Amino acid sequence: MTTSDDAALPKSVELLWRLDQPGGRGPKRGLTLDQILEAAIEVADTEGYAALSMNRVAKQLGFTAMSLYRYVDSKNTLVELLLDRVIGEPPHIPPGTPWRAALEFWARSEFEVIGRHPWWLDIPLKAPPMGPNNMAWLEAGLATLADTPVPEPLRLQLVMNLSLYVIGRRWAARDIAEGAGGEEDFTAALQRVLDPQRFPAIVSALTNRAFEQDDIDWEKGDFEFGLARMLDGYETLIRSFER
Repeated sequence: MTTSDDAALPKSVELLWRLDQPGGRGPKRGLTLDQILEAAIEVADTEGYAALSMNRVAKQLGFTAMSLYRYVDSKNTLVELLLDRVIGEPPHIPPGTPWRAALEFWARSEFEVIGRHPWWLDIPLKAPPMGPNNMAWLEAGLATLADTPVPEPLRLQLVMNLSLYVIGRRWAARDIAEGAGGEEDFTAALQRVLDPQRFPAIVSALTNRAFEQDDIDWEKGDFEFGLARMLDGYETLIRSFER
């Protein structure tokens, strides 16, 4: 009888946690898994996620695709490894940091890391990430709430929802930046088509130049405004457990 403990781990999990040594059989090869992942990141940084393939990564390295299959058995496995590789290790949060400051720093750090490799957002998330870096981020996030009276299941929800907010804001900022023609084009077009009787609030915002505040970095400004409001809500919730 096979138990869950006896079941074979997915290939990607074995590689992520270094339980398997790829390319270890046969003649000595001139590649490492780390080299393959770094080459894949170079390709995606330059050409986008859609350009990633075993053939393209092999070409980047000066090898054949068959050489890569000794280390990574499929593109799907490669992508799962990149999902963990790109996010890297979490920031160091000094012990004793108040939970709100710690969680805010954690969220800002995740926002910045994803921004360095925006194609990471295009990786399909078919299952919860299981790599050591993603686990380290989760550990760091949960640790910020360790001294609060919030029950364990709810702590997990708070951290996961905050991470989803970070990813969503980074995704929206990237796609809007890529597709927009600029704030002036946006506001000018709206002013021409909006009926003030039907859309009085939006017309008022346009009239008062709400979309044209030059002193606001919309990418970070929107993110930090929403982050602060989320943490306000977290603070209210945590206080409710302290009564």
